Amino acid sequence: MFESLTDRLGGVFDRLKRRARLSEADVDAAMREIRVALLEADVALPVVKDFVARVREDALGQEVIRSVTPGQMVVKIVHDALVETLGSDSAELDLNAVPPVAILMVGLQGSGKTTTAAKIALRLKDREKKKVLLASLDIYRPAAQEQLAQLAAQAGVPCLPAIVGEMPLAIARRAMDTGRREGYDAVILDTAGRLVIDAPLMDEVAKVRDIANPRETLLVADAMTGQDAVTLAREFHEKVGITGLVLTRIDGDARGGAALSMRAVTGRPIKFLGTGEKLDKIEVFHPDRIAGRILGMGDVVSLVEKAAETVEQDEAEKLAKKMLAGRFDLNDLLGQLRQLRKMGDVQGLLAMLPGIAKAKKQMAAANLDDSVIKRQEAIILSMTKKERTAPDVIKASRKKRIAAGSGTSVQEVNRLLKQFEQMEQVMKRMKKLGKSGALPPGFGTGGGFPPGGFGGGFGGGFPPGGFGRR
Repeated sequence: MFESLTDRLGGVFDRLKRRARLSEADVDAAMREIRVALLEADVALPVVKDFVARVREDALGQEVIRSVTPGQMVVKIVHDALVETLGSDSAELDLNAVPPVAILMVGLQGSGKTTTAAKIALRLKDREKKKVLLASLDIYRPAAQEQLAQLAAQAGVPCLPAIVGEMPLAIARRAMDTGRREGYDAVILDTAGRLVIDAPLMDEVAKVRDIANPRETLLVADAMTGQDAVTLAREFHEKVGITGLVLTRIDGDARGGAALSMRAVTGRPIKFLGTGEKLDKIEVFHPDRIAGRILGMGDVVSLVEKAAETVEQDEAEKLAKKMLAGRFDLNDLLGQLRQLRKMGDVQGLLAMLPGIAKAKKQMAAANLDDSVIKRQEAIILSMTKKERTAPDVIKASRKKRIAAGSGTSVQEVNRLLKQFEQMEQVMKRMKKLGKSGALPPGFGTGGGFPPGGFGGGFGGGFPPGGFGRR
C-alpha cells in the first residue's frame, strides 16, 4: 500500500534536499507535485486541498526558509501532516464495558468483513485471552453463515449455530442472550452486506445496532475502493455511526488513498489493517509508522515487533552461541530461512526498512520474494546430513544431484553455497571480535532478528546474486 505515493513523494523530496535554500516558488512547485501525487493515489479532493494548504503554510514559515536543511524540514512537515490526517494515535478496540461487549461489523459485500470478524476474534482470544462468540447475521449471501462457522473453527472460537429461517434481528438478540448466559467477554456480529449502499441495508444495520448496543461499530472497507471510499465512509457514519475503520487487502493496492480519505471524512480512527488472507494477517494501525513508510523512512518498530513474535528465543540463543564460536552450517541457514518465512511476505518486510525504496532496482534484479526463499529451502533439504554439516564435500556431481532433487539449477546451488561462504566469513570475524572483547555480552541473543540477519542477504547490501535469481 502507498507504493506509488512513496515513489512520487520520494522524487519531490530528493529535489528539495539538493537545494541549500528554498524560495516560495520552490515550495509552490513542490506543493503542486504533492497535490498530483495524492490525487493519483486516490485521495479525495477535499482531503488533498486541506492537506496541501496545511503543509504549504508551515513550509513557508521563516524557520523553514532560513533553515540550514530546508528540504529536511519540509519532509518533517509533510510527515507530521500525514500523521495528523491518518489519526495521530493508534486506537485499539474499546472493550471497556459490561460484558458481553458487542462488536458490530458493517460494510459492503466483498469487503472481507466475514474474514475480518474471524481475525479480530482470533486476536482477542490469543492476545487478550478473551472469551469470544462469533455470530453471522447474513442470511442473504449463499453459505455466508457456513463460511463464518468454518473460519471460527480455524480460529478456535465458538460460532452461534445457525437456525433455518431465523431473521437477522432475532439472530442478534439470540447472540447477545447467549453471550450473557454463557459468560462471553465479547460478541462479534457479522452483518450482511450489499453490492451497493441502499436503504434496506442501512435500516437493518441500524436496527441491529439498537438491539446489540455495540461498544464498537467497525466499517470494513477494501483498500482498493478508491474514490468511492469517501461516499462509503460518509454514508455508514451518518446512518449507523461507526467507531472505527478496518482496511482490508492493503497488500493488493499500491495507492492507499482510501486510508487518508476515510479517516479524514469520518473523523474516526483506522483501527486495523488486513495484510493477507490468513487469520493472523491483521495488524494494528499506527499512523506515525504508516507515515514513515509512505515517506520511505521505514517502520523498524513494527519489523522488530514482528520478529519478536515469530523468532524462537531458544533457537536464536543457540545460533548466537554457534556464531560466536565460529561454527555455522547449512542447517543453521535453513533455520534462518524458515524464521524469515514465518515473519511474513518478504516484500512486505523489506518495505519496513528505512530507505529501501532507493534499492528497488537492486531488489528487482535479485528477485527477492517468497518463492526464492522456498527454492533455497528445497536446495538445502535435497542435501544429505553430511553435505549440510560439511558443505566442502559438495562438488560437481553432488551439485547436479542436489539441483535435480530440488527442482532448481546448478547455478542456484552455486549461489546458495557462495552466500553460505560469505556468511561463514562473517562468523569467523565475529569469533575474533568475541575473543577480543569487541562484542558486547549477549550479542545477538536478544530474540529479535535471527542472528546473522535474514539468511545473510540483508544488512550491508545484498550479496552477489542476492537470494538466487531464477
